[in-house]
Amino acid sequence: MLLYLLYPFRDSLHVLQVFKYLTFRSLGAGLTALILCLAFGPKFIALLKGKQYGQQVRDDGPQSHLKKTGTPTMGGILILVSVTLSVLLWADLSNGFVWVVLGSMVSFGFIGWLDDFKKIREANSKGLSERAKMGLQTVFSGILIAILFGFMGLDTQLNIPFLREFSPDLSYGYWFFAWLVIVGASNSVNLTDGLDGLAIGPIITTALTFGIFAYLAGNIKLAEYLYIPYVKNSGELAIVCAAIVCAGMGFLWFNTYPALVFMGDVGALALGAALGTMAIITRNEMVLALVGGIFVLEAVSVITQRISYKLTKKRVFRMAPIHHHFELSGWAEPQVTVRFWIISLVLAMLGLATLKLR
Repeated sequence: MLLYLLYPFRDSLHVLQVFKYLTFRSLGAGLTALILCLAFGPKFIALLKGKQYGQQVRDDGPQSHLKKTGTPTMGGILILVSVTLSVLLWADLSNGFVWVVLGSMVSFGFIGWLDDFKKIREANSKGLSERAKMGLQTVFSGILIAILFGFMGLDTQLNIPFLREFSPDLSYGYWFFAWLVIVGASNSVNLTDGLDGLAIGPIITTALTFGIFAYLAGNIKLAEYLYIPYVKNSGELAIVCAAIVCAGMGFLWFNTYPALVFMGDVGALALGAALGTMAIITRNEMVLALVGGIFVLEAVSVITQRISYKLTKKRVFRMAPIHHHFELSGWAEPQVTVRFWIISLVLAMLGLATLKLR
């Protein structure tokens, strides 16, 4: 919005030239999101407390978590509102990719809100059934994919790091692959959101990494130099990533151990879907599995546990997702969280290193 309101007066006031720079607007969006989170966080948490929107904790989980029952949840709304307002203020609103990513975030956030609200209303930790949740995710992701490939003309070639000359065209098979990326990323982030501050750390490092990818993919000269796919207009997604990074930092102020508020499914499903959508647009789906390795690890631990128990009636881990396994193995909750953050940061650096290995 500011781009349209202020940039036309650049001839009269030369300083307004800065609005044409993506880096400046990304910093502006980030600072705006951070300020919004920090400024309205206390009031929002008080509102959640007043409405008694408290967390429902699994009774089969670590006993130390039972004391968290009643802690305000659905704090992800604070992140989503801060990100959305910041992007609307600083981004080029004629850019279709911006609207698609915001659409993925808001639509999956709606699914998460339904899930959280059902848990609160029924006073249990079950929420929506897996079938209902997957059905809604499939509908919303299907709409997003149809827009990207059917109307916006995104190609269906699969970009594989380290294999520069091999980019198979999956045709309509890419639609299924894109569904897998969006829905998989969304649910993986949701599974990670089980300890104070655990999920938001990897979300920040992943969003920061993809902000760099988006900036590079949207610049034809840099894309050619690095041998990565050039995606016209994708650079504007750096603003969305900056907003997510800084809104995440603001939320972490309240979500760090001991948490004053939890993200809830409304935040985890939404941010996971947004990251998956950006990976598809920037053609870095494979790299998302590396950079978001913590999310992958959490999802794989759950799948492994279920398959093992169904086939052998034995569990591979003390409890899944795997962060609970480490808790039950004697790690304190802050130790699990910070160590997972460190791993996430290392994976982000490895993801960026792929830019020079293509």
